[in-house]
Amino acid sequence: MRRLPPALLLPAVILGLSSGPIGGHAWASPTDPPSAARRPAVSATPATTARAAETRQITDAAWDGGSQWRTGRKNGVRVRKGALVLAKPTRSRRTGGTTYDVGQWTSPWTSPGFSLTELIASWQAATPRNSWIEVRVRGRVNGVRSSWDILGRWAETTRWFRRTSVSGQGDDLADVAVDTWRVPGAGAATYQVQVRLMRRAGKNTASPSVDSLHAVATRLPSGTPATSKPGKAAKAGGITLAVPKYSQMIHTGHSPQYGGGGEAWCSPTSTAMVLGYYDSLPTPASYAWVGSGHTDPWVDAAALGTYDRDYEGAGNWPFNTAYAATLTDDAFVTRLASLRAAERYLATRIPLVVSISFGRGDLDGAPISSTAGHLLVIVGFTAGGDVVVNDPASSNRRGVRRTYDRAQFEAAWLDGSGGLTYVIHDDAHPLP
Repeated sequence: MRRLPPALLLPAVILGLSSGPIGGHAWASPTDPPSAARRPAVSATPATTARAAETRQITDAAWDGGSQWRTGRKNGVRVRKGALVLAKPTRSRRTGGTTYDVGQWTSPWTSPGFSLTELIASWQAATPRNSWIEVRVRGRVNGVRSSWDILGRWAETTRWFRRTSVSGQGDDLADVAVDTWRVPGAGAATYQVQVRLMRRAGKNTASPSVDSLHAVATRLPSGTPATSKPGKAAKAGGITLAVPKYSQMIHTGHSPQYGGGGEAWCSPTSTAMVLGYYDSLPTPASYAWVGSGHTDPWVDAAALGTYDRDYEGAGNWPFNTAYAATLTDDAFVTRLASLRAAERYLATRIPLVVSISFGRGDLDGAPISSTAGHLLVIVGFTAGGDVVVNDPASSNRRGVRRTYDRAQFEAAWLDGSGGLTYVIHDDAHPLP
């Protein structure tokens, strides 16, 4: 569990970054068909203000622990051992034929220091038995308060409740693209995030608990940024972490109810690689359902643990970090300003899952020719600053470890997803 000051704001500002389409796991190659489940393209900055010379603005806020939860408003919840749990519920709701007790925590109005155009929330939570959580956001746009938009309905398992994003919310001042809150035009000056805790009605039923809530707010200009100079990891002579190598492609056709493996599983495969690095893979009992003879069955378990019913895929970003957080000490979604920022994590021996997209010929040595959205793991840097990765799109384990040109990779990452990153770590690897 992270221990941060209340609503810690961590600005990261550099010149000339990008937005562009944000992808989940769709690609094209001479032999691979396009993905059936694509994340909608997202423009993070309005066209009227998009210039390559504008600043790239990123601010993280986190609430974690009793003193930080006290900065918000509690209704029907209390803090127990640093986590939010249900107290005396103030309301109920009926979902899927079941009545649930409901409590909620609402953050104070939070200013990132600029007018944000995108926000992604992530969380660390537990949902025993028939319980689940819902995360929402709203903002103030030109002095007008928006409605609440749902960023995810989440549970650890699918036995009682099927986790899902919620589409079709573009009804007033903002919209949600799978897991990303988007504000067109001038953007939102301030925002609130809210987490609702649900348990099957009854005083003796198990309560969900929320250990932490994280929000990354951004305003990203269009245009390709200048390539960053090699940083801490490269200057130390380079570094490559011993992250295990898993291929998503060897799972082609697996578990069609969870996306069918292959090209659709880059995100859970990448998440599983990082969990394997920390020796935090799920127990064999949790993937016994996969059956014998399957290579790396924990990847199938990760797909089950991250699958989004509405999106119909395992590429929901905060669902991946929420799954990882159930197995290690902390995980959250953020955006980083450059590869120099990524090097600071690698120098403390924390690998990073990142989202990239690129056109044909734009990333030399990649196992796929182009992609509208693909996730992989940064596992190191060479002394010259090039990027060492575990790319799960390889057809087998032997080809997973690759080295990509720094300029090409940084453009694919920052242009493709605005520097989208999963940070997954344990207590033995504190944040830089």
